[in-house]
Amino acid sequence: MPSIKITPCTTADIYTLQDIAINSYGDHYLYLWHDGGMWYLNRCFSEDALKKELEDANAAFFLIYAEEELVGFLKFNISKEIEGYSAEEAMELERIYLTKSASGKGIGRAAVNFTKQVAQEMGKKVIWLKAMDSSRSVNFYEQNGFEKCGTYNLDFEQMKEEYRGMYVMKLPL
Repeated sequence: MPSIKITPCTTADIYTLQDIAINSYGDHYLYLWHDGGMWYLNRCFSEDALKKELEDANAAFFLIYAEEELVGFLKFNISKEIEGYSAEEAMELERIYLTKSASGKGIGRAAVNFTKQVAQEMGKKVIWLKAMDSSRSVNFYEQNGFEKCGTYNLDFEQMKEEYRGMYVMKLPL
């Protein structure tokens, strides 16, 4: 496994974050969209969108490096409720995006372990997320201790209908 470093991301890193977000998302998910992902990339990874999220005290972004090369990022919402848990008890792992070249090398597992460690240090009782039901990510999260606990449907008009389903997954700590 490569040497992995996960560092906090601030508004000073907005262009670095924007670059890795667009590249890593583009490596894996453009097929989901009627417009090749342009609507989603603009909605989530424009400078304004990222600035707003980076300034949100409940959001935490981290840059992921492998062997000193930037290969991805992760984002979690520090306090976000899920059925059975209050916002104070629950953390949402909203995004782990890695470049295609970084996939399958244990880096995603390291990002999940990092998230567990942060959640435990904050006294959280559960980490939860939404994973696309049509992707390999569900298996990845199950291998890392998450269990399916519900379903969710995205209502993005620009997204192809067959890819809108998601599983809600949780990992009790």
